[in-house]
Amino acid sequence: MKGPGIFLAQFADDIPPFNTIADMAKWASDLGYKGVQIPTWDTRLFDLETAASSKTYCDDYNGILAENGLQACELASYLQGQVLAMHPAYQKLFQAFYPKGLNAKEAMVWATDQLQKTISASVHFGTDNISVMSGGLAWPYIYPWPQRSAGLVDDAFKELAKRWLPILDMAQEHQITFGYELHPGSDLYDGATYQRFLEETNGHPAACLTYDASHFLLQQLDYIEFIKYFKDRIKAFHVKDAEFRPDGMTGVYGGYQDWKKRAGRFRSLGDGQVDFKQLFTLLTDAGFDGWAIMEWECCIKSSDQGALEGAPFIKAHMIKASERSFDDFAKSDTDTDLNKTILGI
Repeated sequence: MKGPGIFLAQFADDIPPFNTIADMAKWASDLGYKGVQIPTWDTRLFDLETAASSKTYCDDYNGILAENGLQACELASYLQGQVLAMHPAYQKLFQAFYPKGLNAKEAMVWATDQLQKTISASVHFGTDNISVMSGGLAWPYIYPWPQRSAGLVDDAFKELAKRWLPILDMAQEHQITFGYELHPGSDLYDGATYQRFLEETNGHPAACLTYDASHFLLQQLDYIEFIKYFKDRIKAFHVKDAEFRPDGMTGVYGGYQDWKKRAGRFRSLGDGQVDFKQLFTLLTDAGFDGWAIMEWECCIKSSDQGALEGAPFIKAHMIKASERSFDDFAKSDTDTDLNKTILGI
């Protein structure tokens, strides 16, 4: 496992040091991070158009990171993935995610182009995973009331697969994977929906996962068992904490409350309920060799404090896999004759 990494999206701002990659690289390095996950939509930090067409740009970018002792963990195209499949109810709310003036079909074409360019840019950067959200066509119908029309969800997943398959094929051609972060608002939000997508895409090898236990805790999904199901598909690890404290007023749905008043809330690392010791243990045991990337989304603690505490928290939880058994001192060489005598055979 590599780390600690940091996702830059929540920290980017119009004021220094958060408005250029050179300044952010120094800031992240000074805090103890070793890698950065780069938001491809934020033009203050990254030029996707140029990165897709110019390896020189990407080499220079990597040079800036290297000067600060950093690597690019990966490129992230969450917003473009969301735009690829938008239910009409969300088009206006997601307007900040895509160029103004585009209708639904044009927005889908734009998102496809963006995701393809992210593949090209990843090749230039030398990174092999792109974290995304899937987009959501069926999400408004997550609760089956009123009763869904027959085949509604089936049709939504067929269309979702249709939109993603050409992009996944291009990624596979370049030995790149897409790490879907299973996220509310997307049609891929838990193990069952991800499995359904795999079935629609014939188990596409490029359709992988960016694992984030915080979203599962808020759903009350067993985020530990999830790793056992899908460990071979996990390509990136968002280290983000959360808590779920239901009471007599709110539960999983949150009662339309703001983040501070919801039963389920994201928290800074160590302030929530996620069992990170178990997560790091299981991922290490599974041979996960991707990045452990801090994502800050706390509704209480400041981003400054969250970033400051994140690197040492991840570093303290990272495990160097053992190369020998603890009781090797007592082992003996294989002796077939002795074994037969012991077993009485």
